[in-house]
Amino acid sequence: MNRKGRRSAARRLWTAVAAALMLPLTTLATGHSPAQAAAVACSVDYKTNDWGSGFTAELTLTNRSTDPLDGWTLGYAYTGDQKLTNGWNGTWSQSGKNITVKNADWNGKVAAGAAVTTGAQFSYTDRNAAPTAFTVNGTACTGAHKAPVTVLTSPAAGAVYSQGDSVPLAATAAAADGATIEKMEFYDDTTLLGTDSSAPYTLAKDDLATGTHSLYAKAYDSMGAVGESAPVGITVAAGPAIVATPAQLGLQQGKSGTFDVKLSTQPAANVTVTTARTAGNTGLSVTGGSSLTFTPSNWSTAQKVTIGADSSGTGAATFTVTAPGHAKATVTVTQLAASKQYDARFLELYGKITNPANGYFSPEGIPYHSVETLIVEAPDHGHETTSEAYSYLLWLQAMYGKVTGDWSKFNGAWELMEKYMIPTKADQPTNSFYTPGKPATYAPEHDQPSQYPAQLDPGVSVGQDPIAAELKSAYGTDDVYGMHWLQDVDNVYGYGNAPGKCEAGPTDTGPSYINTFQRGPQESVWETVPQPTCDAFKYGGKNGYLDLFTGDASYAKQWKFTNAPDADARAVQAAYWADVWAEQQGKGSQVAGTLAKAAKMGDYLRYSMYDKYFKRIGNCTSPSSCPGATGKDSSHYLMSWYYAWGGATDTSAGWAWRIGSSHTHGGYQNPLAAYALSSYADLKPKSATGQADWARSLDRQLEFYRWLQSDEGGIAGGATNSWAGRYTTPPAGTPTFYGMFYDEKPVYHDPPSNQWFGFQAWSMERVAEYYQQSGDAKAKTVLDKWVKWALSKTTVNPDGTYRIPSTLQWSGKPDTWNPSSPGANTGLHVTVADYTDDVGVAAAYAKTLTYYADRSGDTQAAATAKALLDGMWNHHQDALGIAVPETRADYNRFDDAVYIPSGWSGTMPNGDAINSSSTFDSIRSFYEDDPNWSKVEAYLQGGAAPTFTYHRFWAQADIALALGAYAELLE
Repeated sequence: MNRKGRRSAARRLWTAVAAALMLPLTTLATGHSPAQAAAVACSVDYKTNDWGSGFTAELTLTNRSTDPLDGWTLGYAYTGDQKLTNGWNGTWSQSGKNITVKNADWNGKVAAGAAVTTGAQFSYTDRNAAPTAFTVNGTACTGAHKAPVTVLTSPAAGAVYSQGDSVPLAATAAAADGATIEKMEFYDDTTLLGTDSSAPYTLAKDDLATGTHSLYAKAYDSMGAVGESAPVGITVAAGPAIVATPAQLGLQQGKSGTFDVKLSTQPAANVTVTTARTAGNTGLSVTGGSSLTFTPSNWSTAQKVTIGADSSGTGAATFTVTAPGHAKATVTVTQLAASKQYDARFLELYGKITNPANGYFSPEGIPYHSVETLIVEAPDHGHETTSEAYSYLLWLQAMYGKVTGDWSKFNGAWELMEKYMIPTKADQPTNSFYTPGKPATYAPEHDQPSQYPAQLDPGVSVGQDPIAAELKSAYGTDDVYGMHWLQDVDNVYGYGNAPGKCEAGPTDTGPSYINTFQRGPQESVWETVPQPTCDAFKYGGKNGYLDLFTGDASYAKQWKFTNAPDADARAVQAAYWADVWAEQQGKGSQVAGTLAKAAKMGDYLRYSMYDKYFKRIGNCTSPSSCPGATGKDSSHYLMSWYYAWGGATDTSAGWAWRIGSSHTHGGYQNPLAAYALSSYADLKPKSATGQADWARSLDRQLEFYRWLQSDEGGIAGGATNSWAGRYTTPPAGTPTFYGMFYDEKPVYHDPPSNQWFGFQAWSMERVAEYYQQSGDAKAKTVLDKWVKWALSKTTVNPDGTYRIPSTLQWSGKPDTWNPSSPGANTGLHVTVADYTDDVGVAAAYAKTLTYYADRSGDTQAAATAKALLDGMWNHHQDALGIAVPETRADYNRFDDAVYIPSGWSGTMPNGDAINSSSTFDSIRSFYEDDPNWSKVEAYLQGGAAPTFTYHRFWAQADIALALGAYAELLE
């Protein structure tokens, strides 16, 4: 059946005003057995990165058969003197000119329609012609039909139009392999504006609403391939306006720069536009274009205004561009020291991120997870956002304050986060009924989603919450001050859980709280059932969504929130840096109010230090034998995976609950935040024991890193106080850390939580910041070994491109922790399975090296940090930021089954059915209206794995932050 025919009849098309950013949770096929005799149908895409005397080759094998490929051997030949140096994601060998690659143990099975990628490095001296023929298991492979190259030629990026003006859309497309272009579609985000079936492909729209718009073109060719253009952001103004771009400009001392000025709409007569400095640094001045004339014929042609910087000043100035009868425009220009090239780069990228036309933010100013809507990672839609994104916005605006001296944007970012991502009193109305002596009812975690719902068991003892009373005493409220982790910014699902509202429904607009993961470590994002944080039984089944997850005799309407501790800790981290930098400028008083809120957040963040059910820490081997704790005996003093809280929506019902988490991951620790909350006066928590708890947490986190550090230097998974999530007995010989059991892949297994190098970079960057600020020898011990290992696995090519680790594999175990005599962990090992040029991870890694090099003086670390930043800047820039293409073989999981118990049925807000036949896509049918859906659909029908270039907000912010950190410490 055609996929469109499977869509629910009760469809609803959800749209957004502007086009739109976490962790790329890609999956790899696992398992291997000998190749089957079934016929092989395949294609191989071959890409190289060549620097003149050598190159890396990346080969993507797509299984085009209707049967799975169970074991593969790929063969091809070169015509020159290419010599194999090393390979990855398979066993590589060379005989003469012939190359053979045999699958690794973990990637031998390739599902029908799926793809696997392998790669290698070669040297050569003569020429480097690409191979023209490939075989898989002895069968010749065909090449993949290329999608048409599509370019949106009009309007120009950043263009501004007045409401009612005609916006001219035009596109070109070039088909491949003898195909022809059959039609061109024009989109505004997910809304189809119109279609043109003959060249030249054009469309005029005069009814676009005021605000920002992200426009795309999609070309369809005669062989069924679809090519999409890069998005172009424009703004529609309420009336005639002046257009000035970019809105941010950085100038080094003694230099000049320009910005463009034009009009949004054609005037009836000549218009004189003037530019003047209206506030700020007097060392900046208009040196050209202070008065410009626009005529009815040249109104849309940009003219330049030149700003000059004197040789001694620093700081920002505002330049205002005005004309009679037109809305004014402002440009912020920041004068930097003559040496600060990387600060200038920071401001240039900051300008791209904050340009409304580029689509990183919602109309409310909330950062999306990504500009692109079709993306599935931990968030299951690009226009969702996470507490992570809010924390990166805070950090980005803190760095902006360091560079420009303007702290209003940092304070504004905290206010935005407080308004939209910290639940209000109306969102958590029954906290006053919470009983610290009975914080929650026990329910076991299970291995598979199919084992849910998990039965509540009030017979299992739980401990006492030791911090609730002191938090209420300190802040005069029963409410929890922490971010919820996930938000549907454009209300695509339609729950309407806007802050302060409980399930207003699909007629509501704007940000909506949602949840996804609920059913154990094997529940991938592809197997989740989205649900509202306020379950009023309006959607889902007769009990809303509750009886999918927990088993009980009856169900009450309720609210529930989940906190991601690494995000709240990052918010505290950003506040620490904001205060340090503001104090250096003599402006500490400008951020004092926000610092007090950050200290409050850190106080509540201590819930992440506690066992899920406040049971005693150490050697828990059964629910009944592991006692409920009193006092702080239930605190492991580490940053766990989450904490959560909830209660009845009925204020007369009289109950609420809170839980911590028993699972701790190395990648979530933040010693810089612990240092700030324990040792920095401006971030001292108000509670009686908050400062002391964070001081103990700092020591415990540093011990944790040392315990998890492999023989090579990488940091392994983590530990748990509740084996398998239900306090069972671990395998014999499992090492312990203060009685908690070593867990190679804590929390989630699909994919394994320990394999992503990004967790290494994120976490070690926090250790490096702490080391740079404190000089703590314990932090240096961990960093010295980690940096040496990471540098040994990093390649910077002669042309400036780079390769860093991507997927890690682990073997062995650490030694049981002995704080007085730490073991060497000679039996714990890490290997790098494959490599990447991912820009977000590279930025976090560069920051780690920058902070480490500044304190330690390590010249190789400093040089590699610079090389990574230069490599991204020189090779991966585009109109929206810095990004690289990604092939998403895991998108074959759009058709993954979502476990729903037999007999259970319900509906999503848009009418999508939820039952035992549900799939990821079937309960998210809005995806089939996405401009990028055709790429996924072609893949699901047997085509090559789709390639996307994603602009994740966290990644762009991390790159900008890395540039700013390098400018501050090493430039």
